[in-house]
Amino acid sequence: MRFRHLDGSIVHLSYCTNVHPAETLDGVRAQLRDHCEPVRRRLGRDRLGIGLWLAREAARVLINDPAELRALRAELDSRGLEVVTLNGFPYEGFGADEVKYRVYRPDWTEPERLAHTTDLARLLAALLPDDVTEGTISTLPLAWRTPYATDPGAARTARAALTTLAQRLDALAELTGKSIRIGLEPEPGCTVETTADAIAPLTDVGHERIGICVDTCHLATSFEDPDTALDALTAAGIPVVKSQLSAALHAEHPHLPEVRTALATFAEPRFLHQTRTRTAAGLRGTDDLDEAVAGGALPDSTPWRAHFHVPLHAPPAPPLTSTLPVLRATLARLVGGPVPLTRHLEVETYTWQALPAELRPRTRTQLADGIAAELTLARDLLVDLGLKELP
Repeated sequence: MRFRHLDGSIVHLSYCTNVHPAETLDGVRAQLRDHCEPVRRRLGRDRLGIGLWLAREAARVLINDPAELRALRAELDSRGLEVVTLNGFPYEGFGADEVKYRVYRPDWTEPERLAHTTDLARLLAALLPDDVTEGTISTLPLAWRTPYATDPGAARTARAALTTLAQRLDALAELTGKSIRIGLEPEPGCTVETTADAIAPLTDVGHERIGICVDTCHLATSFEDPDTALDALTAAGIPVVKSQLSAALHAEHPHLPEVRTALATFAEPRFLHQTRTRTAAGLRGTDDLDEAVAGGALPDSTPWRAHFHVPLHAPPAPPLTSTLPVLRATLARLVGGPVPLTRHLEVETYTWQALPAELRPRTRTQLADGIAAELTLARDLLVDLGLKELP
């Protein structure tokens, strides 16, 4: 979906296909047929943006077979789909029964991460629509905090990898005329947990093609104020490459038994749901939601937030809610001013099948309806900010 900003530039809205995990190219094609095109039809659009997730195996097939890449580009066109952004965070196995800590490997100290991201950049340059010259890729925020924090050479290795990536992106732009930019995506528990944590390593790299991806669920989980965060990034000259529109789980009164019971229904075995609370001494947290609800790990006199991407249009029932207000405030700063701070927006609710059983979509039709409803909400927010929806 495309929108014209007040400054005349085009802002792209897509939804991320990691909600339909597939490891193979055949699986990706099935996603386009079974999910992405039906969502487009529900929205009554001739064209729909998707934030494509390409696992390592699918990406390697496309890199090694130009005919397969051309065929994928043609299929996107024929189904009314366009790709301006990729989710390069998960490397493989995102559809496994248990993902948890696996999603953080390989990290930016390992050569596989650089090789995979380079492949993704080359693929995105080929998949961009003919009238689009800039693509974006979100990626792991360097590494999970351990063992990175105790390895004296880790920061140096990661910085060297990002510097090499920047050089490759420059060469790719010269060769293709397409500018591909990479955004580190701060996430609770990682080396770069907050936007503030991103400033030093990105300043060290110091390249316009390497910036930040602001995920509004992660921002909210860490209790970051959107204005403060974006002001600091602007002052440091760190570009917001893209933003993922998502909402976290919020519990205002975690000391109440009924709140703990409600939170426990969101603790599940597939993904990590890092949980945070803000205290006078600073941010406190656990790596997963079950650790928090078990009692004793976190103070419960202040609100809790959990890294659980809840559907934008359907906040959980009381006594819980979502951090949709943080998304609204962030979006207003990102695209509500005279010049957009980013032009790539991506709805990323990948946890539909991890929701409590009574909230999960039971059919493809229900899932497509839910994704379409999320995109409709995001579209309405953009229109309310003065952007004009384009055909």
